[in-house]
Amino acid sequence: MHQIPSATYASRTRLVVFATLPLLGFVGWGVYHTFAVLAAFHGHGNHLALAWAVSFLLLWWVPLAWKEKPHTATPRQQKQLDELTVTVQVPVYNEDEAALKLCLQSLFEQTRRPNRIHVVDDGSLDKSTGSPITYDTVRDWFTDCARAHGIESTWTRTVNRGKRHAQMEVLADDPADIFITLDSDSVLDRQAIREGLKPFADPKVKSVAGMVVVLNSRDNLLTFMTSMLYLPFTRGFRSAQSVLKRVMVNSGTLAFYRGEVIRKYADAYPNETFRGRPMQMNDDSLMTLYGLLDGDTVHQPSSICFTLVPVSVRHYLNQQFRWMRGTFVRTFWWFRYLPITSVAWWMPVMEVAQLILSVAIPVALLTDPAQRHNLAALLVSTAIVGLGVNWVIALRFFCIDRSDESHWYRLALFLTAPVTGIWRLLILRPMYFYAMFTCWKIGKWGTRDTVEVGMAQA
Repeated sequence: MHQIPSATYASRTRLVVFATLPLLGFVGWGVYHTFAVLAAFHGHGNHLALAWAVSFLLLWWVPLAWKEKPHTATPRQQKQLDELTVTVQVPVYNEDEAALKLCLQSLFEQTRRPNRIHVVDDGSLDKSTGSPITYDTVRDWFTDCARAHGIESTWTRTVNRGKRHAQMEVLADDPADIFITLDSDSVLDRQAIREGLKPFADPKVKSVAGMVVVLNSRDNLLTFMTSMLYLPFTRGFRSAQSVLKRVMVNSGTLAFYRGEVIRKYADAYPNETFRGRPMQMNDDSLMTLYGLLDGDTVHQPSSICFTLVPVSVRHYLNQQFRWMRGTFVRTFWWFRYLPITSVAWWMPVMEVAQLILSVAIPVALLTDPAQRHNLAALLVSTAIVGLGVNWVIALRFFCIDRSDESHWYRLALFLTAPVTGIWRLLILRPMYFYAMFTCWKIGKWGTRDTVEVGMAQA
């Protein structure tokens, strides 16, 4: 059995003061030079300067993320939280046995254990051989451990219909107060459930996103880089949204929901369609939308979950395309169902605006021959700004202390932030445009024709 790492959240106020100020000075110097270069442009220089300034303002979430604080509970509220019935649902499909076992082991080691654990194997099948993937050893171990800890448990194998059907196999009729959705390769810090329940002390809160960190960051260069690629969303954008109590997308890796919300939409959730086809992608964003429609949705940075990320380029690309296609489709749902007066409605508007400007500005520059002699200077000044901004965003990386990472290792990850910024610009941005134009390519799980990553690699 692998050792379960531990992690804690710290606000790092001193880091903000002593590291952010010089970095912001560096960025400010780059911004000044950028506008000086744009002023030398003929014709539409002022328009370019305005577009560039607007794109910079769309990083509103960077400072707001630092206002996030873990939710707490008074002794009286904690007593009420301890009395809630909590059900964990773990959908399984072509998962590595060791990873699945560690996932379930982390549930048994919680300081606040769940009342019920439902595992649903969605007909795991190795498509390369045509043989069913069975988990007899893990299932027997799980049943014995659950009984020993006094936790109700079920293990069900169904025909392959997709993750949503696997979840609703048990959640639609479960009477629990709180549902926890957990991916089968998730490994929880021992305090994850206790911390994740605290926001529910506020009756307005309908869903809570856990903090996601990469478990297998040492496997290879791709997983090392993915640790930093996750950061702008998991510790930046989502944290800023949480300050506004309008988290748009929980990670299926670890998320908490009031049972009443899930039961209310139990019929609609597995039967969503897009262009007449069953929509199985972005299950987590749809559940979060249900929470948004009924109340507040927040992030709990002290509820920490480790997850396995792809070790191969093929698996990584498949995963990214699945997420991108699902996010693009979900944008239309946000516009349709969220009120235009809600800040949540305007968040995707700003994302779309940033996407358009990221294309419009380079096109405007490259299609005007009269401006090309200024492009080199503009590229240098913009690179300075990008370098500083990426490091400012990456400072959020130091908010998590992990038992399995040294300070030097985290510093090395932090220094790669500009490299991952280039990766987002040159690799992920073109991929997103391709995903937009192929958004109808929808699968039940999107990946996992066979077991793709496991604890042997972690």
